[in-house]
This record gives sequence, structure tokens and C-alpha cells, in this order.
Amino acid sequence: MTATPYRRIRARRLLLVVAALLFTLLPHTPAVAAEGRGGAEVVGVTQVAERQVDLSVRSSALGDRTVKVRLLTPDGWNPKDRKRHWPTLWLLHGCCGDYTSWTSRTDVAGTEDLRNVLVVMPEAGWNGWYSDWWNYGEGGAPAWETFHTEELRGLLESDWGAGGRRVVAGLSMGGQGALMYAARHPGMFRAAAAYSGSAHPLLNDESVDRIMGFFAGQGDDPRKVWGDPVAQRAVWAAHDPYHLARRLTALPVYLSCGDGTAGPLDQPGATDALEADFDRQNHALADELHRLGARRLTTHFYGAGTHTWAYWQRELHASLPMLLRGLGVRG
Repeated sequence: MTATPYRRIRARRLLLVVAALLFTLLPHTPAVAAEGRGGAEVVGVTQVAERQVDLSVRSSALGDRTVKVRLLTPDGWNPKDRKRHWPTLWLLHGCCGDYTSWTSRTDVAGTEDLRNVLVVMPEAGWNGWYSDWWNYGEGGAPAWETFHTEELRGLLESDWGAGGRRVVAGLSMGGQGALMYAARHPGMFRAAAAYSGSAHPLLNDESVDRIMGFFAGQGDDPRKVWGDPVAQRAVWAAHDPYHLARRLTALPVYLSCGDGTAGPLDQPGATDALEADFDRQNHALADELHRLGARRLTTHFYGAGTHTWAYWQRELHASLPMLLRGLGVRG
């Protein structure tokens, strides 16, 4: 039997009523989830010190693992005030460190020039290398790059007062992460600084072997991160700042490194092969940026100095004027 037009109208109205009722009963999902936040959610908040807040974030990009993100909050910060958004400095830790490294090892929490900036210090894994791991070509967790640049970014800008003006800095593994994120995500960051960063891991066999040693540092197969350096060379190059240099030419970039010999902040006679390797890598990246016509590059290759926190604290302060200019903030 064919329904009459009137019956059809009544049926459509009934469907609309049922749909509206279901919509009101279902939990509300913020629009930002469809814009890249994915399955990430804040499941815990801890005030750890004055102006220091730790977020516990469960991330689908990390296989539903929960990790910490430390925020150094600006004066007047109130995440409930959805009308105010703060310029943001992403500060990345190095290998063998964690989200607490910058606040526990430097004076960043007491730096007056950062009292008008939201500083984001995310967990990146002991040796996560700010990368979505290759995992024998299958991808999947851990996907640190996706967690930081999509999930965490969406959460911070939706619910925690982060604004659209961002800069990024990091040390060692985090220095590579800062350069890589700035290059691989055009427009996300207005400036980047790397202190003793892994700036060209494909420089030579020594550099490759060293980073493969880090990849294997917790008993992992080192090929899980970027694959084999020969067979998956394209994957390696896609994470090597030297091979991404053309994407950095328009940005203010700060590179600093020591040469691995004992400097003014070291014990007499100290030597450091890792810093010497990274020094060669940073010189290679600087030369490539100059060759490509970069005019906003600042380098501080200070000679004597090892791979230690005293230099990274100093270099953070040295690069802050550039980073703050990128944020449009007066120091």
C-alpha cells in the first residue's frame, strides 16, 4: 500500500523529532575533534608549582597511552576565559629526558620575559624523535608528530588558552624536532631554535650509526623509527632538517652548538663526541641554508662546549629575543 502525502509528512515529522531527541541525549563532541584533535583528551590536571600545570593527555596517536604535558602559564592565564588566547612557545626536550626536563634543569620557570607567554613542554618519549614511527611500513603508534602537531595543538587551542601565534625551540633530539616541525608544518611556527640539535643525521656513517644507537636505546629494533637508512632513505630524509632546509629559508632560525671540547661551563679536560658530531651537522645545515638564500638565520657556533644543560640554558636566553619577536611579544 502506498502512503498518502499526509502520512508521509507525519512520518518525516516523527523522524525529525526522534533525531532531535537523540541529539540532546548523546554526549556533545566539540567541533575541534573533527579538525584534527582526534581521540586525544585531557584526563587529569595537576598544579605542580606556581604557574606550572601538568596535563595528563590520553592520545589515540600514541595507542591510547596517557602522557604528560607541562604548561608554564602566563600571568592572568585562565583557561575558562575562551576569549583570550596567549602566544605560545613550544619547548621540546631531548633524548633520555621528559616533559619536566626544562623546568627541572633550567631557570625557564623564573624567566621574566616569559610571563606573557604560554610555554608548552610536551612529553615526547625517551627516544621518540618527534616522529610518527615507520614500524616496518605499517605506521601506527607511537605517532609523536601527530600527537603534538594535531591532537595536542587542537586541545590547547580549544580548551587551554593557546593562541595561533607559535614558536618552537628544543635541545638535541628536541632541536631536531623543532626544526623538523617548523619545516614539515608550514605556517604552524613563526620561528625555530635548535640548541645542539641533531640537524643532519644523514651527514655520514658516524652520524647514522649514532642516531641508530639512540633508536635502539631501550631494546627497540632501531629500524622501527624511520626504517633502514639505506632501504628507507626517503623516510630518513623526510625527517632530516638538512634535507628540509628549503622549507626553513623564510623563517627566523637560530642554530647553536659547541665543538665537544671543554668550554667555560665544563670540567677541565671534558670531551664530547656527540656534541662534536652535532656541531658538524649544524655547520652543514647552516651552509645549506645560506646556499639557499636564507636571510633570517642566526648561528652561534661557540667553539668549546659539551652536550650539557648549562649551555642550553644560556642559548635559550640568547635566542629568546628572536623567539619573542616571532610571537610579537616584548621581552
